[in-house]
Amino acid sequence: MPSIKQVQITFDCAEPERVARFWCEVLGYVAPSPPDGFATWDDVNLSLPPEERDAWFACSDPSGVGPRLFFQRVPEGKVAKNRVHLDVRTGTGLVGDERLAVLEAESARLVALGAVQQRVLLADEENESCIVMQDVEGNEFCLD
Repeated sequence: MPSIKQVQITFDCAEPERVARFWCEVLGYVAPSPPDGFATWDDVNLSLPPEERDAWFACSDPSGVGPRLFFQRVPEGKVAKNRVHLDVRTGTGLVGDERLAVLEAESARLVALGAVQQRVLLADEENESCIVMQDVEGNEFCLD
């Protein structure tokens, strides 16, 4: 049996396009072009029944290497800590003060986009520093 090498990461959220566009900025991803026959995504939405409008959005790595991200509208709000979260590998290969400075700079950039910095976890004997964040709808992720 062949192994599967590609995955899509799906987010449940209230405002799929808003959350997707935030993650496009975080990761350098791009939103897809509207389907053939439509000039904009607004045109697509207007063609749908009201209950299906703005129900989903997606974005992908323009290089084709990273996983596609899919955002789907759900009626319930977020009520607990994520069981799975993304680690945004901002400080890979860096240590100490240099790593922390890069993480803090990226945190500031993302806060300007609507993220919230939760806490800074400083390096210890086992782990390097990381910063726990929340996206525009409160989904946790780490700058690592």
